[in-house]
Amino acid sequence: MNLFNPIPAAAAQASQAPLADRMRPRTLDEFVGQEHLLGPGKPLALAIAHDDPTSMIFWGPPGTGKTTLAKIIAAMTQSTFIEFSAVMSGIKEIKAVMVAAEKAAGFRSRTILFIDEIHRFNKAQQDAFLPYVERGTIRLIGATTENPSFEVISALLSRCRVYVLQPLSEERIAALLRRALEDSERGLGSLNLTADNDALTLIASYSSGDCRSAYNTLEVAAQLAKAPPDGGAATDHIDRTLATEAVQQRVLMYDKSGEEHFNLISALHKSVRNSDPDASLYWLARMFAAGEDPLYLARRVVRMAVEDIGLAAPEALNLCLSAKEAIEFLGSPEGDLALAEAVVYLALAPKSNAVYLAFGAAQQEIEQTRQEPVPLHLRNAPTRLMKELDYAKGYRYAQDEEGRVADMDCLPDSLRGHVYYKPTQEGREKQLAARMEEIRRIRAGKRPQG
Repeated sequence: MNLFNPIPAAAAQASQAPLADRMRPRTLDEFVGQEHLLGPGKPLALAIAHDDPTSMIFWGPPGTGKTTLAKIIAAMTQSTFIEFSAVMSGIKEIKAVMVAAEKAAGFRSRTILFIDEIHRFNKAQQDAFLPYVERGTIRLIGATTENPSFEVISALLSRCRVYVLQPLSEERIAALLRRALEDSERGLGSLNLTADNDALTLIASYSSGDCRSAYNTLEVAAQLAKAPPDGGAATDHIDRTLATEAVQQRVLMYDKSGEEHFNLISALHKSVRNSDPDASLYWLARMFAAGEDPLYLARRVVRMAVEDIGLAAPEALNLCLSAKEAIEFLGSPEGDLALAEAVVYLALAPKSNAVYLAFGAAQQEIEQTRQEPVPLHLRNAPTRLMKELDYAKGYRYAQDEEGRVADMDCLPDSLRGHVYYKPTQEGREKQLAARMEEIRRIRAGKRPQG
């Protein structure tokens, strides 16, 4: 180090920055992916080209370029770029920045306020932006991994355009990793490393579309190549074995309380409903790999048994409850297989939502009609007064009747003849449908003709 010609602080800091930050695109020409937004004639490309001052929200998984796009837009529009983190900033800091931006606007200076993880701001903090966004004092660009429909207040959301960013493909990420290896200015080119294609593909596949994660893993692989932890000889080559050591564990996009949680459980439920055992196992395994609570999965699987299988295969409920007990008894991962067995059985079982629909229809009837009194013949009559009031009068004990069916209406008079449960011809319900028809014939045979 030359004491008389010190390295500028910014340059020194940049040289020590993580690879993902050093390789961040500086222009739209360097930006990779999101063609549905940035391709010719696409909405975001047009907004940038026309210098549209509308505020916007970038919604997408980590490592898809939300922050990078915001910085590129600021550079292209010659705007002051102020970056906020929803985790670190409060209303006091927000108002101070808003006042400064308003003063700058008086001198025709534009400010882009970028808020990372905007979904973490509470309602009061989001409200603080509204008047400044409304007046155009600032151009707000928010980034979120959560569905803004649920996490951003409606007043702010209505003043922003929402752009959805997609995860990068494995091929794109592998190409970016190759570029980082060869880039001597910002990447790892000075290390003179080579890498097998399948090693870069492995890193890309384990990143789950998160380019930042892939860069971080490549940086670890480079460090392992130059300084093996076991004291072995350094190498200038990254092969699949070294990449596997650097990866350690796949990065799974998941949040137990966020949208991806509900997306995955929805995929599992709908795969079971569609009788697809392979897809059902895949989504179940995805949720297990992401650290989902096994008991949560067990509860949802029990729900599938009663909602989508129903009486077409009533044994499914017992199987799912047994799987839940196995989870509690064995724990994870040993008990996970019991839940996998239950999911495969549900997927292959005959399906019926007849009881689900019937119960819903009965509930709707209760909401829409008056509270009907219980017919006298169905009431209990434990006292003499109740008997004198005709409680239980006319009740017929079905066990003593021929065919064990009495000609007796059990619904209130205003609902007589209503049918809620309509069994299908699937599985056991076919037998139940035949039994219901038999009961109708027995009851009809006991009624006076004409």
